[in-house]
Amino acid sequence: MSKHVPATPATQFLKARQIPFTSHPYAYEEHGGTRVSARELKVDEHAVVKTLVFEDENGKPLLVLMHGDRKVSAKELARQAGCKKVEPCKPEVANRHTGFLVGGTSPFGTKKALPVYLEKSILDLPQIYINGGRRGYLVGIQPTDLQRALDPRLVEAALL
Repeated sequence: MSKHVPATPATQFLKARQIPFTSHPYAYEEHGGTRVSARELKVDEHAVVKTLVFEDENGKPLLVLMHGDRKVSAKELARQAGCKKVEPCKPEVANRHTGFLVGGTSPFGTKKALPVYLEKSILDLPQIYINGGRRGYLVGIQPTDLQRALDPRLVEAALL
C-alpha cells in the first residue's frame, strides 16, 4: 500500500533512535481493534501488538504491550509489576497520559515517559506490528528493536 502517512510522534521517536520500521496504513474501524488491523494487513492477530494504558492503585500510568489475540490478567500484571492492583484507564485518561487517541496509542513517543511492560512471548515472534501513533496506522518492527527502543520490563500476564 503506497498511501502516504505523515510523521507522528511515534515515527519521529523511532527515527531519532535509528530503529528500522515499515509503515502499514489500513482502513480503521471504530472498536475493530487488532482483529480488524490483522485482517486488513493480512497478518496473524497474534503478531499485532496492542498498547494498553493501565493505572496502578495510586493512579500512576503504565503501558502494557500484549498480543492482539490475548487479554491481560490485571491481577498477574499487578503482581509482577509490584503493585497492589492495576486496571485499564478510561479512554480520556489514557489520552491525557500518552497524548494519543485510544485506537492510535503507540508506546513510542508518548507525551511523558511511562513504564512499559512487555508480554515476554512477543520476543519469540520474527516480526510484530504495533501502533504507529494514529488510528489506522501500524509499524512493522523486529521485537529486538522494540526492546532496544523501550527497555520494557518483561512479564507473563497473558490470558487466552
